[in-house]
Amino acid sequence: MTNREAGAPASTVERVVRIFETLAQQPEGMALADLADDLDVPRSGCHRLLADLQRCGYVRQVSERGEYALTTKLPALGLSFFGGAGIVDIATPVIERLASTSGELVRLALVDGDRLTFVAKAQGARAGLRYDPDMGIDVRLSCSAGGHAWLMSLGEERATELVARQGFGRPAEYGPKAPTTYKALFKILEEDRKRGWSMIVEQYAPGMTAMAAPLTNRSGETLGVLTIAGPLMRLSAQRMQELSRPLLAATAELAVAAANTPLFQKRARMR
Repeated sequence: MTNREAGAPASTVERVVRIFETLAQQPEGMALADLADDLDVPRSGCHRLLADLQRCGYVRQVSERGEYALTTKLPALGLSFFGGAGIVDIATPVIERLASTSGELVRLALVDGDRLTFVAKAQGARAGLRYDPDMGIDVRLSCSAGGHAWLMSLGEERATELVARQGFGRPAEYGPKAPTTYKALFKILEEDRKRGWSMIVEQYAPGMTAMAAPLTNRSGETLGVLTIAGPLMRLSAQRMQELSRPLLAATAELAVAAANTPLFQKRARMR
């Protein structure tokens, strides 16, 4: 989703970004016609952009029918960025230890402007049902533990702005107990603030629960969130209460360690 005014034509850059975002959700590839229709752009223009991206090494055709898919070049850029920033290297032992303690999926998401994106994970479940969504996706703020952990650290006006920009989504994009109004969402956030960490039960997806805590710097700015997610049959409300102390301890440890990384030092200078 872009910030351009409704009805204004998309720029070339915006169209390229939308191609990246769409193909990132279709690892098996998409036909030119389907991609152009999905993005609501002329097929001729879409083909020119794909040809340019293919020449630059970011897109490839995956079959004789000509479906287009992303290459590994784009994710490699992201990995290079985070590797240079140092945050993933620092986070890895912390989230692996928390994953071992909880026996569930632990993820780190970073705040980047108006977005919250998963960048690192560790899986604690060694057997049975494993909850393991894709990395690199933007977190849906209104119905996720990570989103709530960020929103609970913000004022109501800023939280409203972020949710309005992203939207509550379609029913297929959230769980049966997700808030679908601002009144319901802010009631949940108030409970999260009192608790000190967020907790969701079947709000993001049926049968799934999660908890999260914000990662803040010395100025109180939220830089990211640390989450624990798993199936309701294991990660019950009681179990999440038991895990709240190690979650908060891991978040505090990570906040101290991350303060010395180039990524967060740069943010501090920009404030």
